[in-house]
Amino acid sequence: MAELKIDAVVFDVLGTLVDEPAGLRAGISTFVTPPRPSSSSSPSPSPSSSLDGSETERLLLLWQRHIEREQRRIVDGDRPYAPSDALDREAAGAVARARAAGAEDPAAADPDAVDSLARAARRLRPWPDTVAGLARLAGRFPLIGLSNASRTALLELNAHAGLRWHQALSAEEARTYKPDPAVYRLAVTVAGLPPERLLMVAAHAWDLRGAQALGLRTAYVARPVGDPPTSSDRFDLYAKDLADLAGQLGVF
Repeated sequence: MAELKIDAVVFDVLGTLVDEPAGLRAGISTFVTPPRPSSSSSPSPSPSSSLDGSETERLLLLWQRHIEREQRRIVDGDRPYAPSDALDREAAGAVARARAAGAEDPAAADPDAVDSLARAARRLRPWPDTVAGLARLAGRFPLIGLSNASRTALLELNAHAGLRWHQALSAEEARTYKPDPAVYRLAVTVAGLPPERLLMVAAHAWDLRGAQALGLRTAYVARPVGDPPTSSDRFDLYAKDLADLAGQLGVF
């Protein structure tokens, strides 16, 4: 695409470069709430000692919906800003309570176990093409990571997944979440470039629409998870993976 003149590439992280659902699923499936004290001589079984696939998926959906709802409330001004660590802790608590035989008391789940479950949101594996794809593109463009993850979570995510950036930015800097324009503006400010010289890459159409509204160019990368484009979306590039994206940008 000859008219696409790009000087820096901005990447979403969660879902685009790392498999977020798989990491959360792994954390949930291995989560064990210690049994509550019982008056009988033998301890009662842990309510989460056995999770079948359908139950894991139900709890994963509970986690995802909580995060989506609370981030949207923050963006809309209906809730004060809270970093992703706090939202993940809330989601993990909701999962723990859902597994505690319907108990309404938040103390029904062991706090240390819930904290450990919340950190599953930082232990995410990269997609098979992620590390090599970033290295390939970094030979031509400055790369900026732009994530809704907090500063602390983003540091651990990067280390765990082996992500290498020229700059990693957290939405925490703007005290809001994508798709708030203030988050995309962080990348524009750091790059010191007009928005149209930055390419936003994501597996989520909603994310690309937010970047597009601020004037960034956009590239959708297909992933097994994410938010596919609709027929009304008009992004600059559509790629099947990062290798395909690099090829379309003339990086060989």
